[in-house]
Amino acid sequence: MPTVLGIDSSTQSVSAVVLDTVAGTILHEESISFADDLPDYGQPSGFIPGGENGEVHSDPLMWLDALELLFERLAASEVDLSQIASIAGSGQQHGSVYLDEGFADTVQGLDPGRTLKSQILSHLTRQTAPIWMDTSTGPECAEIAKAVGGNAEVCSRSGSIAIERFTGPQIRRFARMSYDSWELTGVIHLVSSFMASILAGQSVAIDHGDGAGMNLLNLASGDWDHDLLEATAPDLRGKLPPAQPSATVAGKVSAFFVEKYGLNTECEVVLFSGDNPCSLVGMGASRPGKVVISLGTSDTLFAAMPEPRTDPNGFGHVFGNPMGGFMSLICFLNGSLARERVKEDFGLDWSDFDREGLARTPAGNEGRLMLPFFGAEITPRVESRDAVYQGWREGQRDPASVARALLEGQFLNMKVHSRWLGVAPETIYLTGGASQNDGIAQTVANVFGVPVSRLRVAGSAALGAAMRAAHAACGVTLESLEEAFCQPEKGSTVTPEEGVGEIYTGLEQKWVSALHEAFPLPND
Repeated sequence: MPTVLGIDSSTQSVSAVVLDTVAGTILHEESISFADDLPDYGQPSGFIPGGENGEVHSDPLMWLDALELLFERLAASEVDLSQIASIAGSGQQHGSVYLDEGFADTVQGLDPGRTLKSQILSHLTRQTAPIWMDTSTGPECAEIAKAVGGNAEVCSRSGSIAIERFTGPQIRRFARMSYDSWELTGVIHLVSSFMASILAGQSVAIDHGDGAGMNLLNLASGDWDHDLLEATAPDLRGKLPPAQPSATVAGKVSAFFVEKYGLNTECEVVLFSGDNPCSLVGMGASRPGKVVISLGTSDTLFAAMPEPRTDPNGFGHVFGNPMGGFMSLICFLNGSLARERVKEDFGLDWSDFDREGLARTPAGNEGRLMLPFFGAEITPRVESRDAVYQGWREGQRDPASVARALLEGQFLNMKVHSRWLGVAPETIYLTGGASQNDGIAQTVANVFGVPVSRLRVAGSAALGAAMRAAHAACGVTLESLEEAFCQPEKGSTVTPEEGVGEIYTGLEQKWVSALHEAFPLPND
């Protein structure tokens, strides 16, 4: 079994992981930070500061410089790049790069004596690339939805309602505001397919995993949706690469990387995918039954799905699963920021959220609950600026009860708003900084009623990309890859406490009623 390379082009860095699939070990990890390694771009957080009207763009030339620097460091490391059998990658989802028709010819004949940046610069018809943080396209989202019969129709076709950061609305805004540049545009790539094109020495396809984050891909057919294309921009189909399964081998690695860094001429490049789809693979959750909850600034829940079921409320998203089928992603903005807020407001310590701290109050909090929305939330869509409490007498919010109510409210919200997936989790993988807190992990297990295991996977997107390379191009089984690289930490699994199932069933009903009372939907 071979040595493989996974590359992750993320918001703030370009990283790599090299796997020895024979030994089941990580041979090497490398990362290029835009802040530390490429300070001259002035984009320490990975985007151009000072964007107006919600615009958040990045410089794609910075990504190319980072890619070259990454390979320079890999070539100088203990890794023998000539032994790399295949490469796959991930890219920050929803970012887009606009290039002229000459890009395909240039990328086929890249000169190793020149930098990538110097050869690609003249082909950019849009000098900067909108990325996932961009919120400038509200009007375009409304226009796309109206053109196809409403957001429910957009969601049923593409897996998501029209979303500001998604590529379709970004394309529409560019086509309307920069008509001449739009006419010059010959191909539109995602971050993932752009970087894969450079590695493969040809303009490659967009994979189903990342393509589903564009509001353009029809989930049922796996091809671009005619009506969504027509609603987005003129002549759009001719400017998009084909959409293909994520396991497609694009071809051999470009001679540029063979001659300059010593890669093998037989090294194969697998289509890159989005960072979230690749993370699903890197977390060992690419088959239905495992749910991943990542606890961060925003909390996210993602899981594999056997069919392209969509969220009837439009809160969640459906992407292609790189290993086949589909995956969901649901984002909750009130994640660690809400936990920090309660900690500070009530003078708590993180130990108050651990098992001993939570033991001061009973499971279910005797019916006292919290709607934990300290700021605007997208799941569900509310504009709250403070939490809603129910069941406390005025002035009786003791800190221990509030800490429990926050956690129970956050995970009840996840459970309620992930039920549309139609997949009952058999186990939950918990990751992110807060996952190491035993009290938080126990609360997740109690609320969902299934075992919870902690994963400490550094760089899950790059790892998932490397696993995809091994599976798609080299025939390494998914089971062996997960066994080697995706195992929970020893002793980290917690199981639901006895007798709490009925308590949380009742609390969930009360919590949903409180939600509808505080934030009624139009049809409530």
